[in-house]
Amino acid sequence: MPDRPTILILGGTGEARALASNLAGDARYRIVSSLAGRTAAPLLPDGAVRRGGFGGTEGLAAYLRDEGVALVVDATHPFAARMSENAAAACSELGLPLARLERPAWRAGPGDDWRMVADAREAARAIPAGARALLTVGGGEIAPFLERGDATFVARMIEPPAIPVPAHCEILLARPPFTVSGEMALMRERAIDMLVTKNSGGAATAAKLEAARGLRLPVLMIARPQKSPAPSAATIAEMLALIDRTLG
Repeated sequence: MPDRPTILILGGTGEARALASNLAGDARYRIVSSLAGRTAAPLLPDGAVRRGGFGGTEGLAAYLRDEGVALVVDATHPFAARMSENAAAACSELGLPLARLERPAWRAGPGDDWRMVADAREAARAIPAGARALLTVGGGEIAPFLERGDATFVARMIEPPAIPVPAHCEILLARPPFTVSGEMALMRERAIDMLVTKNSGGAATAAKLEAARGLRLPVLMIARPQKSPAPSAATIAEMLALIDRTLG
């Protein structure tokens, strides 16, 4: 077993990388970041990195036990509900503390025209016939939209989707951050009349919302999934303090 408390960071987000960077020089802790492995060329955090799935709750619990993990920090994407639930279940089984680092959700402001939906399938049903929509929902959730042959889509994502894409959907590969001017130019060039996105929160991808507001475009906003409760932090500073309270 390691001579220092091991913190497992379930990562893949900018917040997870920033947390690993802040903890990498802290001699009190051993840090391991875990990446799901869905992205072929991810941005790697500082310190030790584990790539690939655990094999569900049972596999994660075995890893936590074998590695002598003292604390799990769930810093996954706000929509990575399955991983978050696996972490909650594994920590509960072993009696380990779990902390969640999650960026605040976006909130509609003056001039916004948001229509809230529960998931991607409901969003796909809500798109009017003949619409030209910009999709920023990720490659794993575009399938319901591709069934809508009466609408046209520009789907932006980091890597190509794993499923065939019909002619009425253009795949646009790009990695954030984005600018408001760039987002407005994209929406104008592609004659976009609706934005479909997930309420991921964060500044890196928020420019599309300001662009939609400026162009007076409606936004179909997919709500975050519910997760098991856990001690949470919205910033790196808050999480560092929470870690010290938990392991100090």
